[in-house]
Amino acid sequence: MLRLSVCIEALFAKLPYPERIKKSAELGAPAFEFWSWSNKNLAEIKQAKDESGIKLATFMCEMGSPLVEAGNRETIIDGTKRSIEAAKKLACNRLLVTTGNELEGVSRAEQHKNIVEHLKAVAGLCEDAEIILNLEPLNILVNHKGYYLYTSDEGFEIVDEVGSPNVKLLYDIYHQQITEGNLIATIEANIDKIGHFHLADVPGRHEPTTGEINYGNIFKKIAELDYDGFVGMEFWPIRPDEEAVKLTLELADSVS
Repeated sequence: MLRLSVCIEALFAKLPYPERIKKSAELGAPAFEFWSWSNKNLAEIKQAKDESGIKLATFMCEMGSPLVEAGNRETIIDGTKRSIEAAKKLACNRLLVTTGNELEGVSRAEQHKNIVEHLKAVAGLCEDAEIILNLEPLNILVNHKGYYLYTSDEGFEIVDEVGSPNVKLLYDIYHQQITEGNLIATIEANIDKIGHFHLADVPGRHEPTTGEINYGNIFKKIAELDYDGFVGMEFWPIRPDEEAVKLTLELADSVS
């Protein structure tokens, strides 16, 4: 069974956060997610989550310093510890992390090494807490110019080099369609290294059926692979938010 999550940063954004959670549950979504945690009232989010009977799929591991930079190991460890504490309070077992932008005057090989070393430094914390930390590539052609990690190939290399079962990749279908395509083959070959998905159609970052990605086929493949995580609806829809969420949930249900 394919499990979807509503990104409440993108969807129902006119409502207070607790109401976004309740709306997601009312529509039948099994989970929700958000980005930063330190700017939110976690007690309110926990109450809305518990009252709605919905899970929290993931949120940002706020490390306090970019992974690409050298010399910030203790800051990253401390930020990871605090994020894990927040995750425990909210009964969330997956966190997402980004690399930061590419550094001028520093080779990509050096930045790659810094990312691996920092993730190795926090991998044990994640293992002890039974939390999966998911590293996210982003596209640099449309949305995130200057970001370091944009190919899934390098992302999977980093996961392999870290060598922890609790450090995986966040595979954003929208970003990787723009960057490289070859979605289904890449997902199938690397499903064991993927700890979370994000979805949106291309172009425009809208809901499925608005662009070129065949989400029916992608959902079917993910379901066939017995993936046990969530697929996050991180899109800004053309339709009204409620209608777009219902459409996506129904599409997932029809193929899984």
